[in-house]
Amino acid sequence: MQNPTTMKTVLVTGCSSGIGRAIARHLHERDYQVFATARAESDVTSLQDEGLQSLQLDLADQSSIDTAMSTVLDASGGELYALINNGAYGQPGAVEDLPTDVLRRQFETNVFGTHELTRQAIPVMRRQGAGHIVQISSILGLVCLPYRGAYNASKYALEALSDTLRLELAGSGVHVSLIEPGPITSSFRANAYAAFRQHINADQSAHRDAYAREVKRLQSNKPVPYTLPESAVVDKVVHALESGKPKIRYPVTRPARVFSLLKRVLSDRMTDRVLHAASGHGRKRD
Repeated sequence: MQNPTTMKTVLVTGCSSGIGRAIARHLHERDYQVFATARAESDVTSLQDEGLQSLQLDLADQSSIDTAMSTVLDASGGELYALINNGAYGQPGAVEDLPTDVLRRQFETNVFGTHELTRQAIPVMRRQGAGHIVQISSILGLVCLPYRGAYNASKYALEALSDTLRLELAGSGVHVSLIEPGPITSSFRANAYAAFRQHINADQSAHRDAYAREVKRLQSNKPVPYTLPESAVVDKVVHALESGKPKIRYPVTRPARVFSLLKRVLSDRMTDRVLHAASGHGRKRD
């Protein structure tokens, strides 16, 4: 596929580090007009220092969403070629230990804010008769691992909204693609550990022994097997934006492809056994 011949406007969320930053950099190099957003002003400054157009966007803040979208459309002459929804974080913890307000915060960023931004982008793309909505989901939007209930639920919700949206936008010229990474090199574990420490009372939990293993995983700098660099996700994003027929789903990494297949062919009980083993917590007997 060739680089775009004209500058096309792309809004990318969650660009402070990792996948989002890599996407923004690469698309900028491909001559897209990229607006790389981040929640913290310090990250916005860092992105600007790299030569990227960047602005503040907090997906848990309606006014921040409104301002960011307005700023992008003013700068682009009211056009938006693509919205790449990458902004998200992980809140570890057993479901029974998750305070409801903590679960709500997970959804505010990973689902509700993403939904609102997408909802604002759709009329622009409908008017153009074309557009791309790329959702950075996760293999945990297809299968669940223990002690990731809040994140699992948010990604399942994103998958459902995206599948529904794709059906509703049929014939509009607007494409909806889901990218489902497995393990990718990023600061995701470090951020998840900070959220765990802030919101989960491990010492008073029935899961405290399992939490000790989770903390060891989150603190480790050792990549899990089959981890790929951010460029593996970037390649799928480029295909979704530049292919004449974007795929509906793009699994990234071997675990993502394998779990997606197993979900379809194994019984629920057998799938549970595989997921218990993959999580490193073993399988509990019925």
